[in-house]
Amino acid sequence: MTEKKHNYGGQAVIEGVMIRGQRVMSTAVRRSSGEMVVDTQPLPSIYTGRLRSLPLARGIVVLIEALVLGIKTLMYSANISLEEEGEKVEGPLMWVTMAAALLIGIAVFFLAPMFLTRLFTIGNTVLFHLVEGLIRMALFILYLKLISLMPDIKRVFAYHGAEHKVVNAHEAGAALEVEAVSGYSTAHVRCGSSFLFVVLILAIIVFALIGLPSVWIMVLSRLVLIPVISALAYEVIYFGSRHTENPLVRAVLAPGLWLQALTTREPDEQQIEVALLALSTAMEADRQPEEALPSSS
Repeated sequence: MTEKKHNYGGQAVIEGVMIRGQRVMSTAVRRSSGEMVVDTQPLPSIYTGRLRSLPLARGIVVLIEALVLGIKTLMYSANISLEEEGEKVEGPLMWVTMAAALLIGIAVFFLAPMFLTRLFTIGNTVLFHLVEGLIRMALFILYLKLISLMPDIKRVFAYHGAEHKVVNAHEAGAALEVEAVSGYSTAHVRCGSSFLFVVLILAIIVFALIGLPSVWIMVLSRLVLIPVISALAYEVIYFGSRHTENPLVRAVLAPGLWLQALTTREPDEQQIEVALLALSTAMEADRQPEEALPSSS
């Protein structure tokens, strides 16, 4: 695979951006002093092997990758931010915190909508799952609205916008310089926000196929089928990102792009600089021979 064919992407972290390359991930963070630092780590083989390109299976691999690598890069950026205070986020604490957050997320966005819908005693399967889906979507949008009011999250969302700008610029073949990148959109079709929106829509369809069994089977289905829905959602995003010229595909993807108005903000030049450093470092590492790659830490 050549550099041009690889779909670079990543995520925003605390005062920084992580870019996932072909063989490495690079996380660039700006210290409070203004200095930029970057950490490049090789990707484990599970994230670069055959499963990563196998339809449906790749969606589950990407989900695991997003969770594991996302937590690692957040830990790195948090520790950079805490350096001046002499504090450090330890691995076990962060992993336990993230696991708790994941469980709360499943409870709020998958179980709570089901129990709330049951209060309406709806007997029609399609109507039940439609109402459940609308409640789930409303809770998700409300959550995004509320956290977007927090100053620290506003900065993370700005770095999210910077990440999208540099990726859009790279894919358009533009010069990877602040001035050239600034004019690009803060929205991107492969964004995790778009992915989550597709998950919410597909959940309505998949759960409707289960019907209206006992409450415990419904609870179990909400837990067991999350990887299945994620795999299907990834395929929708994967297909859509390759057919953006199709009007129907654009219409299907449009709501996810609109949702990104809540999860991205217009970055300043310094934030774009950090995103450019992450991208350029990942691209440079991908051009190196295997033996020249950094060792995992």
